[in-house]
Amino acid sequence: MSSGRPAGASRVLVVGGGLAGITAALDCAAAGASVTLVEVRRRLGGAAYSFERDGLWLDNGQHVFLRCCTAYRALLARLGSEQLTMVQPRLEIPVLKPGCPRALLARGRLPAPAHLAGALLRYPHLSTRERLGAARAAIALMRIREGEPRLEASAFGEWLADHGQGPHAVAALWDLIALPTLNLPAAQASLALAAFVFRTGLLSAADAGDVGLHRTALSQTIGEPAERALADAGVQVRLGWRAERLVRGAHGIEVHGRDEALSAQATVLAVPHSRAAGLLEPLLGERARMLRGLGSSPIVNLHVVYDRPVCEERFAAGVGTPVQYVFDRSDAAGAPAGCQYLAVSLSGAEREMNMSVGALRERYLPALCELFPRARQARVERFLVTREHAATFRAAPGVGALRPGPETSIPGLVLAGAWTATGWPATLEGAVLSGHAAADCALRTLEGDPRPPSANTIAGASTGAGTDTRGAFAR
Repeated sequence: MSSGRPAGASRVLVVGGGLAGITAALDCAAAGASVTLVEVRRRLGGAAYSFERDGLWLDNGQHVFLRCCTAYRALLARLGSEQLTMVQPRLEIPVLKPGCPRALLARGRLPAPAHLAGALLRYPHLSTRERLGAARAAIALMRIREGEPRLEASAFGEWLADHGQGPHAVAALWDLIALPTLNLPAAQASLALAAFVFRTGLLSAADAGDVGLHRTALSQTIGEPAERALADAGVQVRLGWRAERLVRGAHGIEVHGRDEALSAQATVLAVPHSRAAGLLEPLLGERARMLRGLGSSPIVNLHVVYDRPVCEERFAAGVGTPVQYVFDRSDAAGAPAGCQYLAVSLSGAEREMNMSVGALRERYLPALCELFPRARQARVERFLVTREHAATFRAAPGVGALRPGPETSIPGLVLAGAWTATGWPATLEGAVLSGHAAADCALRTLEGDPRPPSANTIAGASTGAGTDTRGAFAR
């Protein structure tokens, strides 16, 4: 390092073993810092993990990425597991509708944004008038200027309605992208985040939206390789260690667990925002409590094993059906020979969160039979449900003002997580970017960088409850 600090001479403590924490720990260790990472679970990976059930390895959710997610892909290369993923050579999203032939949203060879013109003009689930209207809306979306005040306060659905997009067009086209990326339907989602997603992932570069998938279970792609990479980097990893409170010590932040306290010159807090709010509140008061305003949005996953193959697609989107996205995860899960395991991913699943397993089975098995006629003759061997109550922060209008940057007003205390101000919604890419930003702040702390906190700082009084509410959490 340019500071001349000897390797291992400075200590960083990372609280949280998700993608943000893993990234921050690797960056700090690569810069010569002595790093300890603590994680409450007995595994790494955070919200991207797998578990074994009845001989199958099931992912907690279907974590898809895009070619433009360069930070996440670089992390996988760093972990030595990039070969366990695949990226489409060219964007292709099969779209299935009951009683209709298979449709395909695929990019052409023209430069962006014309690369999607052919797919849109041929899309059978919109009328000719709706297709032309969708093209005009896409052009208008490209012309939105980043940073306009109205973006943060407006809902994407309202903007679409103002640009001639009716409920049918929204359901058949726009929600195919909004729901899985924002974890909210367009009607409820932030215009700022929706504009970012569509422009970054689909409209700015022809190949940006090519879909990436994990060939193996997430634990094999992320958690286990991360554990090896951290060990190789000299990071001390302590699993099953729960951070219960943060205290200002003489030489930095002390993180107290059940039986011991750990201290460091720089501490990276890389836990979910609701957990971070509770840990930060004694130090930052009202400013920490404001993090709860980020809210949450759930995801429900259905895991269906048939006694025979019923679906020919690696993945597909649904229109005119309660099935949002379905993935063939047979090989990744280790499904029995001759069987097929389909994972149905339901984003923004507030209704489904309150449905029993029996009710979900009654609703979704017939829906799958409508999409895959061969399922009508197949036997369902297993039907499992997993629920993520707080899968992501709620990407609603106004959420940008609540997302803090990595710095805090407390020297040496840094924040990381997909909920911080990365510009991205709650995604794999956003989590990794936040880890890089947090590591940069932590390393500057070790170097004694005199620069004051930036506008992204989450501020609070140095003693007692923080009462400064100016500007909320500026992005």
